[in-house]
Amino acid sequence: MKTTLWKKDFTLMLAGQVISLFGNGVLRFALPLYLLSETGSSALFGLVSALSMIPMVLLTPVGGMIADRVHKQRIMVVLDFSTALLAGGYLFLQGKVPLIPLVTAAMMLLSGIGGAYQPSVQASVPLLVEKKDLVAANAAVSLVSSLAGLLGPVLGGMLYGGFGLRLILTVSGLCFFVSAVMELFIRIPHIPRSRQPLFAMVKTDMGESFRFLFREKPLLMKGGLLACGLNLFLSAMLMVGMPVVITQALGLDSVWYGYTEGALAAGGLLGGLFAGALGSRLKIRKAYQSLFLCTLTLLPMGLSLLWLPVFPAYLVITASALLLMALSTIFSVQMMAYLQKETPKALVGKVLSCIIALSGCAMPLGQALYGGLFELLPPAAVVLAAAAASLAITLLGRQLFREIPEDADEK
Repeated sequence: MKTTLWKKDFTLMLAGQVISLFGNGVLRFALPLYLLSETGSSALFGLVSALSMIPMVLLTPVGGMIADRVHKQRIMVVLDFSTALLAGGYLFLQGKVPLIPLVTAAMMLLSGIGGAYQPSVQASVPLLVEKKDLVAANAAVSLVSSLAGLLGPVLGGMLYGGFGLRLILTVSGLCFFVSAVMELFIRIPHIPRSRQPLFAMVKTDMGESFRFLFREKPLLMKGGLLACGLNLFLSAMLMVGMPVVITQALGLDSVWYGYTEGALAAGGLLGGLFAGALGSRLKIRKAYQSLFLCTLTLLPMGLSLLWLPVFPAYLVITASALLLMALSTIFSVQMMAYLQKETPKALVGKVLSCIIALSGCAMPLGQALYGGLFELLPPAAVVLAAAAASLAITLLGRQLFREIPEDADEK
């Protein structure tokens, strides 16, 4: 079947995503690492990381409601310009404001903007491509995210090690500005909806979303709860644990941490390529298999910290991170395509944002928890405990995929 995927507006949106996400990746890499290197406290690092996630959780549903009512292209442009101003503001305030409040505020603003931004991108996909191309389109979105994530930390580690934070802020600010200019030329179909006062709009939109999730498609809500549990034990451990393990437990510098972050992104790239190549041959009822294998990759990470010297342990951790991200990306692409297929277009932004917010609400708690655990316990014990908890959640979630109708992929 001939694809109609690569139309001008979808291609332009992806190109803007590459540039914007590269700037985001560089900035998200540098700011937490700068805080950790300046303070040396994994507990403080975990706490600040947790605080930075709260705006994303709170603003993602708002972003979804706005995405279904406002021109999505305008949302992307405004938020990219805002992030460019954020980078410039940090440059201006650096050295004039205490480090911890400044980094915390910058990370919280960056997270909040990201939470409001992503629903617009995801809700645009079914409007820009045909239904038969949804899996390939989501794989492409995942690919550009992974590509930017691959280049961002690797180059960010080199720039941070060689030139410090100021150059990184300048580069990321320029990326956001260029992306915003590109997005001015995207044309995304928009279905106008009746205007309402803010409180009435929130009540109506949230009511529609939860009615759909609880009554019409409870499987989607259960999937969000499954993701919530995995974010608490697996994703939060990775976000806090990777920089702590590599820069403190193994004693390596920021460049090596950048390579590991790049490996995570490369895994996402490979997973997106695999998902895009297989397309409709990936069956949603078997998606839990990727998730189960994904959680197994934590075991060699923890065991390498017990038994191997520094550099071999680093190689095992980095290779495991690559495989983990590849498997989780395959799972995410399948779930996103399934959600978009099952949700009416008028509700896509709101429902997506509710699922994302639900799955992400455990992340701040997990980050704060792991920040303290890495100060109290050996790193290997923390990683292996996270592996055991993640495997248990995955096995419990297996029943969820058995409830999906057998003809779900053909509908």
